[in-house]
Amino acid sequence: MTRVRWLQAMAVIGATALLMASSCSWQIGIRVPDGVPPPPGDAVPQIDTYAEGRPADQLHDWAAARAPALRIPVTALEAYAYAARVAEVENPDCNLKWTTLAGIGQVESHHGTYRGATIARDGRVTPPIRGVLLDGTNGNLEILDGDAVSHDPAVEQKGDEPFARAMGPMQFIPETWRLYGVDANNDGDVDVDNIDDAALSAAGYLCWRGKDLSKPRGWMEALRAYNYSDAYARNVRDWATAYAQGHPL
Repeated sequence: MTRVRWLQAMAVIGATALLMASSCSWQIGIRVPDGVPPPPGDAVPQIDTYAEGRPADQLHDWAAARAPALRIPVTALEAYAYAARVAEVENPDCNLKWTTLAGIGQVESHHGTYRGATIARDGRVTPPIRGVLLDGTNGNLEILDGDAVSHDPAVEQKGDEPFARAMGPMQFIPETWRLYGVDANNDGDVDVDNIDDAALSAAGYLCWRGKDLSKPRGWMEALRAYNYSDAYARNVRDWATAYAQGHPL
């Protein structure tokens, strides 16, 4: 179910995705930073990506041996490694590595621990992490959530318009989550606040947008789609490189 859903998410192109593609497309002349893509880090063991229950549990020993030095919660590192393994199995041309996912997770939410949040063994992050209101003020983008309802915790009303907030440990915009969100831990719930679901969904989105992340241009395309900022891409690169080298910044 997880693998099929992940492939389905890779094939989804909605109106929002098309708009994002037009606004985030590669521009000739933009410099690719040195060190892109970042190193792959330690190889992730082969696992059964069809396993029942939480498949990322198969990577517990691998993650537990590395998490203390990296200062990444074990459950989060399992989630990143599992997402990278699924990407390798389902879309080997993508060449997404766990270090990139870990870099994004650090920059976006300190691996699901921002402002004292914690990650349960099932991957659930509590309390839910929500970004700033994307209402076009204070240098933020203006992003509307047209399908939002008043009780959606990721949406806030300003006048007559609902404005979105980025959601969860990987900070998805609500519409992007609706297009790419997947159930990675086989609990039947596509949960933006679960780091397993969020990491695998991020993997699908990055692969769709970057195509081949082993190439500098592909990696930058993917990161710019995730957050249209060269400074953001460099920050993720630096963290991913540090994780690949076995120590955090």
